[in-house]
Amino acid sequence: MSASGTMKLNKVSEQLCFGGKQIRFTHTSTALSCEMQFSVFLPPQAETQPVPALYWLSGLTCTDENFSAKAGAQRIAAELGIALIMPDTSPRGEGVPDDENGAYDFGLGAGFYVNATREPFTKHYRMYDYIVNELPQLLEAELPLSDKRAISGHSMGGHGALVIGLRNPQRYSSISAFSPICNPVNCPWGIKAFSGYLADDKSQWQQYDASVLLAIAQDPLPLLVDQGSADSFYPEQLRTDSLIAAAKQSAAPAEIRLQAGYDHSYYFIASFIEQHLRFHARYLCS
Repeated sequence: MSASGTMKLNKVSEQLCFGGKQIRFTHTSTALSCEMQFSVFLPPQAETQPVPALYWLSGLTCTDENFSAKAGAQRIAAELGIALIMPDTSPRGEGVPDDENGAYDFGLGAGFYVNATREPFTKHYRMYDYIVNELPQLLEAELPLSDKRAISGHSMGGHGALVIGLRNPQRYSSISAFSPICNPVNCPWGIKAFSGYLADDKSQWQQYDASVLLAIAQDPLPLLVDQGSADSFYPEQLRTDSLIAAAKQSAAPAEIRLQAGYDHSYYFIASFIEQHLRFHARYLCS
């Protein structure tokens, strides 16, 4: 609880899950200038001590509920004593601008984990600041969480996890991703998003491109990436080969795996999420 004694989180729902608690909260975000909703899984160990946390960033069209309902991660997280933090994928609510044509890959549900510099998105679309600063500060003050964090995500959220982890190695212990958008400056999804949210100067886009960042990383964090070979967005949108080349260039401690026959769905995530959680536990729980 905050020093003032006033809880800054509004609990929406709570369910018992593998001896822990699956909770949904809302709060007023300063970074995003709107009301935000997110989900948290607190393992049983959180009843007696602060626990480390894995931040999960979801993909296009998703909310905080996709991972919590579909990935099957709580059982292993309860065993390992790791909290799961599942934010929404964009600001929402009255007055938050959306794609003028209602497209799925820009605007609501598609924040791309950047700080927008182009109007009318600058006030609300600051998902980078929200994930890196505001949300951890809030949760570590209000919930039984330690200051040990890892980050992971899927698709657009995999892009967010890679970029945030690579840019903030002092804040995280490890990074992983499923089907991430690896080189957004060179794919249709990324070009559309960056053109809309950011300035026209394409050199500014590179700070949000995992392949660019990994290629020049001096001391990158341990990294695990899984990509399905039957993914309909691979390779055009996801450009995994660019990330592989970047990892070789910087000699990063990266394991980037192509999983035969798997697609872009949560069936893929559910198949390998245990391996990702155990990967993070090696660094979070040491």
